[in-house]
Amino acid sequence: MRSFAPACVLIAALSLSAGCGGGASTKAATAPPPGSIAALLARPGADVAFAPGTAHYVPGSIRIAFIVIRNDGSVVKRPAARVWIADGFHSKPYQEVRAGLEPIGVPGKSEHAVGGVSRIYVAHVRTPRPGKYWVLAEPIGGRPIQALGNAIVTSKSSEPGIGEKAIPSRTPTIASTGGNFRRLTTASPPDRELLRDSVAGSLAAHKPFVLVFATPNFCTSRTCGPVVDVVDAVRRRFTGTPVRFIHVEVYRDNDPAKGYNRFMREWRLPSEPWTFLVGADGRIKGKYEGSVSVAELAAAVRTQLI
Repeated sequence: MRSFAPACVLIAALSLSAGCGGGASTKAATAPPPGSIAALLARPGADVAFAPGTAHYVPGSIRIAFIVIRNDGSVVKRPAARVWIADGFHSKPYQEVRAGLEPIGVPGKSEHAVGGVSRIYVAHVRTPRPGKYWVLAEPIGGRPIQALGNAIVTSKSSEPGIGEKAIPSRTPTIASTGGNFRRLTTASPPDRELLRDSVAGSLAAHKPFVLVFATPNFCTSRTCGPVVDVVDAVRRRFTGTPVRFIHVEVYRDNDPAKGYNRFMREWRLPSEPWTFLVGADGRIKGKYEGSVSVAELAAAVRTQLI
């Protein structure tokens, strides 16, 4: 039911195995082409695991989230990492960027992800066309280590894209359920302020909104609950503005055994959690797969919705 990337993060954190997501590769037996991803990987330093937290990409600017796990099972928490991207393992990178280490959830409030993971690297890179890209991450500082992964870019996403009209789903609210919080949310205590407005109602009222699809109680990677925490924390920063904040659960009757609910199907979501920013014009201004930090989301709300 869950997509490859969040499951991969979970598996990597639990099994502490290298190579999740097509990641770490052994040093090449023959000299690789100078300046290529293969040559960068062949430099001194351990090859460790690249565990992706995102998996769905289309051409353009993409956000790649990942954790880096050493061969002894410990998670790398260096503040930044150099990231190279190329369209082939033996090709020269066409872009180098710096990834920052972002919190998962709200520090001091949210539970950590499986394996005690509390932070995740986030990089923004360009992908000009569909295809398989090679991503090499090198956390900065300490002993040299490299983590190799892939980004599979498709021509079109299943979920609504940036600039498309939001789906006018009649999502449940406190009013529509008569205050039945068991139907509305698996969060405990209930995230009341995120349950007051529906997607359809917000679109009809021409109000900008942040929409998160997540299930706090049943997310096996334990990043879904923290994402709801993040959305609620950002909501508090924008009290008094027209921006609404909406949480929608993902399973029918909040029961994982029954599969995704109709709202997940209406939005064509292949996984969860997902967070969308929708403008007053009803069009999608931004979206985040998986974990997103308070700083990232607040900055996006300020620039895209205010």
